[in-house]
Amino acid sequence: MAKITLSIIKADIGSIGGHIKPSQKVLAAVENYVRKKREKLIIDYYIGYTGDDIAILTTHKKGVLNEKIHKLCFEALLAGTQVAKSQGLYGAGQDLLVEAFSGNVKGMGPQVAEMEIEEREADPFLAFFADKTEPGAYNLPLYLSFADPMHCAGLILAPKLKKGFKFVIMDVNYTQGDKIIELVTPEETYDIAALLRDNGRYIVESIFSRASGEQVVSVSTTRLHNIAGKYVGKDDPVMLVRTQRDFPATGEILSPYAIGHFVSGFMRGSHNGPLLPVKKNSQISFFDGPPIVNSLAFSMRQGKLTEPADCFDQPYWDYIRMKISQKAEEIRRQGFSGPAMLPMSELEYTGVMETLRDLEKRFKVRKSGARK
Repeated sequence: MAKITLSIIKADIGSIGGHIKPSQKVLAAVENYVRKKREKLIIDYYIGYTGDDIAILTTHKKGVLNEKIHKLCFEALLAGTQVAKSQGLYGAGQDLLVEAFSGNVKGMGPQVAEMEIEEREADPFLAFFADKTEPGAYNLPLYLSFADPMHCAGLILAPKLKKGFKFVIMDVNYTQGDKIIELVTPEETYDIAALLRDNGRYIVESIFSRASGEQVVSVSTTRLHNIAGKYVGKDDPVMLVRTQRDFPATGEILSPYAIGHFVSGFMRGSHNGPLLPVKKNSQISFFDGPPIVNSLAFSMRQGKLTEPADCFDQPYWDYIRMKISQKAEEIRRQGFSGPAMLPMSELEYTGVMETLRDLEKRFKVRKSGARK
């Protein structure tokens, strides 16, 4: 089978009423641009939104980081931005931090996840889209799906899965280039855990099967504050995961999302909250949150996509959403205090640092015995 490239490019280019959802006119502008310009570039596409972000999923034969594919998606987002501005939407073009296109959109603001694959006879995959959170939000689910038989029974039952996986992990605090480490399961499982506990710094970029060498996972790793030098919104990551046969089953990939694990996000991106699995095209509401993720399953043949199956649109997940909503409510009741808010290392790009600098000038060292 011919090699096919899967590409997701996603950005916040404007939202109704604050950080709620994009307008139908903005969505139509993005889709119309892709449809009109797609000839000889892409095989198929899907466009949808998660919270206030619009995502463009394309299939093509151009390979990863292809200039023409990235330019098509970037210009489609620019077309949507113009409509957002004409409607007075909040944050119009917010994630398009660099306006002059320079070959690909990595480092320009939008989130990007891509992989080039040798298409199988049946090649199911999942596309994940998150809002109001960071790329490290996928760390724990990926660890549990690819290294823990409590979530992935295939690690015990399927011989090829038992051979393990190679994790490529990026230190996103290093901004001079892509600083990565490659670690393998099961031998280095504890080392992987030691890194992945820090969602803000160490992020799974990709995962490969040790049995076949094939890529199974691609995660966006862009930290917006590293580009802008200030807080401009959460990173809102995307992810591609291939499933079945020699890879974890779809249910084994989805299982960890029932935990509602705590990630950074919420209002102004400065709080911790549980990651809530939502249905496709869900909007944001509670304290500009909570952090949300939706997952769409596709089947593909020669790059042609089926309609998406909405993985979290099933009665079981209604029960999970209720439980996670209770977790969200409890931690938000704590407001700004303690672990409800992010550590100072993540707040250094926000206005609170100016307040602390001003207050520091007013501190005095009390002389011994001078207490009033």
